[in-house]
Amino acid sequence: MRRLLLLLLGLLVLQQGRCFEFVIDGEWEEETSHLQDHRERHKRAILTSEEQDDFEAIRGDDITVKSYKVESRITSRFAHTTVRSSVINTGSKAQSIGFNVQIPKRAFITNFTMNVNGIIFIGSVKEKTVARNLYAQARARGKAAGIVRANSQDMETFKTEVHVPPGSNIEFELHYQEMMHRKLNFYEHSLYLQPGRLVPQFQVDVYIFEPKGISMVDLPNSLGAQFTESIKVTKTKDKAHIVFKPSLQQQRKCENCTGSAIDGVFTVRYDVNRDSNAGELQVSDGHFVQFFAPSNLSPLSKNIVFVIDVSGSMWGVKMKQTVEAMQAILDDLTIDDHFSIIDFNHNVRCWSEELVPGSSIQIEDAKRYIQNIKPNGGTNINEALMRAVQMLIKAANQGLIDPRSVSMIILVSDGDPTVGEIKLSTIQKNVKRVMREEFSLFSLGIGFDVDYDFLERIAMENRGMAQRIYANHDAAEQLRTFYSQVSSPLLRRITIQFPDDSVSDVTQNRFDKYFSGSELVVAGKVLPSNSNILTSYTTASASRMDITLETEADTAELDTELTKQEHSFHGFARQMWAYITIKQLISERSLAPTAAKKRKITQRIMALAVEHQFVTPLTALLVESEGGTERLLADSPKDPKHGCCSGVGGGGGSPNGIAPVRVVYQPPPWVQMTTTPPPSQVEKGPEEWALPQQVTLVDNDPHFIVHLPRSNMDVCFNIDSKPGNILNLVSDSGTGLVVNGQLIGSKKMHKNKLNTYFGTISIYYQPDGVSVTVSTESIIMTDGRNNHSFTWGSTAEITQDGMRISIRKNSHVSVIINDNIQVMVLLHRVWKKHPVSVDFLGIYMADNNQYSPLVHGLIGQFSREPEVRVYDVHEGVDPLKKQATMEVKGNTLQVTRGWQKDYRHDKKRGSNVYCWFIHNSGKGFIDGHYTDYIVPNLNSFLRML
Repeated sequence: MRRLLLLLLGLLVLQQGRCFEFVIDGEWEEETSHLQDHRERHKRAILTSEEQDDFEAIRGDDITVKSYKVESRITSRFAHTTVRSSVINTGSKAQSIGFNVQIPKRAFITNFTMNVNGIIFIGSVKEKTVARNLYAQARARGKAAGIVRANSQDMETFKTEVHVPPGSNIEFELHYQEMMHRKLNFYEHSLYLQPGRLVPQFQVDVYIFEPKGISMVDLPNSLGAQFTESIKVTKTKDKAHIVFKPSLQQQRKCENCTGSAIDGVFTVRYDVNRDSNAGELQVSDGHFVQFFAPSNLSPLSKNIVFVIDVSGSMWGVKMKQTVEAMQAILDDLTIDDHFSIIDFNHNVRCWSEELVPGSSIQIEDAKRYIQNIKPNGGTNINEALMRAVQMLIKAANQGLIDPRSVSMIILVSDGDPTVGEIKLSTIQKNVKRVMREEFSLFSLGIGFDVDYDFLERIAMENRGMAQRIYANHDAAEQLRTFYSQVSSPLLRRITIQFPDDSVSDVTQNRFDKYFSGSELVVAGKVLPSNSNILTSYTTASASRMDITLETEADTAELDTELTKQEHSFHGFARQMWAYITIKQLISERSLAPTAAKKRKITQRIMALAVEHQFVTPLTALLVESEGGTERLLADSPKDPKHGCCSGVGGGGGSPNGIAPVRVVYQPPPWVQMTTTPPPSQVEKGPEEWALPQQVTLVDNDPHFIVHLPRSNMDVCFNIDSKPGNILNLVSDSGTGLVVNGQLIGSKKMHKNKLNTYFGTISIYYQPDGVSVTVSTESIIMTDGRNNHSFTWGSTAEITQDGMRISIRKNSHVSVIINDNIQVMVLLHRVWKKHPVSVDFLGIYMADNNQYSPLVHGLIGQFSREPEVRVYDVHEGVDPLKKQATMEVKGNTLQVTRGWQKDYRHDKKRGSNVYCWFIHNSGKGFIDGHYTDYIVPNLNSFLRML
């Protein structure tokens, strides 16, 4: 794209005969390609370090800046920021006064207004051609003004300048919006503050509202220690208010200085509470947003080919910092990872022709190789990438890498190709042709000589992302930070789905990878429905297992809450949906295969941008006086290094070129729908997780109920043991199954007795080395190498080898092993402030579980049903409880007829199970004494009795 930088001067005549001269500086885009101009274009688009140092928010001599105020309202990760300033020309002559604001590159300007001596200019976003035509009409009449947008490392500069006579009052107001992207476990909101002078009313307010709650707020001290006392943070469960309000004296560089010490980026970092791995589904204003950021999952192993440019242009600082970064990156590899290094100039060399494990020996050898690289020669990108792909394909074909691992190529380059294939479009096609669907390409462009457009296209087209690395003193840290974002992949092939006819216009909902510390975001419109519940289903592949997660949201609840929040951004969901959609469409436009496809995407972008008032590369902000006689034009720069879509939908978690799949689906067969749609939409799946009517169970404090099918009888007993003891329930060395439960105690004694309950249940299957540990707080699945944690906060299904785990939100967990052993753990919640009771678990086991003849345990022993004879039934002391004599296992016992509770169908009241009660902790009914069943840890088999 070729852009012309125009400098236009116009004369604007306002009321009372005063003349205002506006300096106009804008960028224009032409739909032509001139590759030879790339380097100059890149360099021109960047503010030099000298320009950065000379930056001032308000420019002018002999002026008084009465106020400079910044307010950000962040609601559910979406920020609306307003920058306001009031200025007076206190000089004796007319002068130009500038208003400059640096905004994040990923932000969209939504409005700009200006009040010049009572004449108000109001902004509106229009298609760029429409805006330019209106602007040209004003310019032809000699009445026009403009705004420039330039670019720096992380920010984009908005500039306007107005020429005003003495005594003039000017008020500037700029609005922009952006989505917070989660990287390395937090969101970061940055405000660039450099007023350049003392301001009597200087204030920054950041309001955060997160419906699920805010877990942390952090303010890196980037402005200087002298401002520590000027920053106040107020935080409640779901709200935070950060205010920065330095006095005039605190703003001074020194006690008697007239210069301002405020010079830098005011940064707010925060993260939110997550009560489950299923994500957070929010519905507001007819739109939904699904946030997905699971944690407590074991990383997938990685297969990485580092492709490093060692051409002559990398000589010096670039190579030194690349080597420094690679030393740290290589140290991060584990023995489960595989890697190799390819370095290229006009030739291509491989440190190792094959992927090797990340052992300490291999890593040290790779470090020595990197250290000895001497940059020289040309740049053969095509051959280097072909060699990298071939290396991954060879490893996959030979079965050297785990099928569930993540394979990626990380390209580091600082220039355009000069050797071999140099046509960028051909290189792009070559890479696309050989890359397998399971491979990803990440591109890092060092400096501004590289064609970032090209690097971004090949990355996005191959399920990766691109990032520019700025060739300065901290380039090594930039490289390490980027690698940190992609070094811990937790999931592959993630799809977020919704029931049929519940949503429309859904953004990208299929993602190739999810990286730890990031976030995937999907948004869309909610269709009218009789139900007030929206449900999403997320499927993904983790290390050794597949998972399906269910999330629900009340469609009216959040809007009700937002009306109570004074500083929230009520339109966040609608704007976030448009923001993500436009970003993704811009990405699609850059990859459009035909001109017709590109035009169609262009029309969609312009229509959405105008409707939602976003200044994009295809729209402009036309700022007009109330009568429409005076006009200003603000174009968004078409910046080839913008990286507009990096992280969109992925939150830093690997946006990719995979086309979104159809967004409405039949729910999985195991899902029990909240509402019953017409039969044509959903066919309810089988009740595969339902236990049979007759079970053996342990519930409450703890009451054992053993069902004896042949006798058609239930026998009950209690175990009175101590908190902390672990009781073996099933120990089957034949099948390799162990079920143990750990006791917890009530908060205090009741009627001179401390009640005990099961607080943790462990189900261990030795052949696969898989253990499922269920507590009142979480469900943890381990297999020796991997550790995955889930909460009770969402419904989920996990499949690994022969084990299936079904979690029902705040209800129960079902575990099925090889389709012949079934265990259900029931969660009991009590009032948190209850003086005595605690949360506890119940366990229910199918009578038809197929154990081996070697099975034992407090429950397992009864898979071999003993002969039981009950006789001499007579009235007891309690007329409601008969007494009798029982003969079992050669013992004669006195038993009492009573009842216990089965809570499967009614967790509050339970259903009565009538049984014969064995006294003294089951003595005579169980083999040995109950203390014989105490084991040392949760995965211990029972020793032979």
